[in-house]
Amino acid sequence: MRTRPTRPLPALSARRRGAVGAVALTALLALAGCSSHGGTQAGPRPTHSLSDAQAAAVPDERASPAPAGPPARPDAPSRPAAGPVVPDARLTPATGSFTAQEKKYLHGRVPAHMDPAAVLQVGQEACQRIGRTAAHDKDAAVGALITGEVPNADAAIDQLCPALKPLLATAATGFPDGTRKNPRPGSYRALTGTGTGCTWQALGADGKVLASGPGTGGARKVTAKVPAGTRTFVTSGCYAWLPA
Repeated sequence: MRTRPTRPLPALSARRRGAVGAVALTALLALAGCSSHGGTQAGPRPTHSLSDAQAAAVPDERASPAPAGPPARPDAPSRPAAGPVVPDARLTPATGSFTAQEKKYLHGRVPAHMDPAAVLQVGQEACQRIGRTAAHDKDAAVGALITGEVPNADAAIDQLCPALKPLLATAATGFPDGTRKNPRPGSYRALTGTGTGCTWQALGADGKVLASGPGTGGARKVTAKVPAGTRTFVTSGCYAWLPA
């Protein structure tokens, strides 16, 4: 019996090879995520502040070897960690040591099996980003704090770059674009670069428009005068607001 020669399979096109690769990569990432997290994480644990004296007393040497774990990820969290955290006695970098303020920042923020230095780096980068932005445009830096554009920047500034605290104080007086209930009457200015696309309405208890504006566009910045009796201040395209 004659054997029929086997015909080679046609080569995948570049587009199909890319699709197959993407599917395989997605499957590997999903598998890695399941094995590393092991199910649903617990909700956020309450954290307690660490005094300067307590932070300074934390030893720089490990009390016992830390269990091996996956390498630190670039998106290491800077907010209080959910689930088990690295004990304060193990908050030490591979080389050198942390300062008392750095230990205070890291307290309760480092998930188990994660490098504390990676978590610290996230906070330091938040400080750098806010600082660089403020050097060019203070309003943009304040707006980023108001809107949370730089995650957990308030905690990083409080512990790692206190020189930027005046920006936090200013941001505390403002509010982000969207809907604001029971705003204090007065004048506010939008933190947009220009007035293009920024609109606002001050609504009374019955939904009646008490004031609105402007949506005229152009290079000028937008100022809103919120009258007494305003129950809802609705804005769109304005980024954030500060008292004028």
